[in-house]
Amino acid sequence: MRPDRPPRQRTLKGATIVFNNAKSVLDCTVRNLSTGGALLGLPTTAGVPAAFELRIPDHPPRACRVAWRLVDRIGVAFEAA
Repeated sequence: MRPDRPPRQRTLKGATIVFNNAKSVLDCTVRNLSTGGALLGLPTTAGVPAAFELRIPDHPPRACRVAWRLVDRIGVAFEAA
């Protein structure tokens, strides 16, 4: 674990990526989560914008920016509220 990154807790929760003024949504799976960001799993990351809102049940919506991306996973950092 890098000392400059908050520890991430493994999880397996369904979530929604919301963008385009809430006109576009993509389902995803939250694979791990911390106060600073998350790892999201998707069938494909094609079409996922660089910034979006992440909605996880039982959590407040979070503005995110993509930190890195693979074919089926993206790492996101939460933007300051």
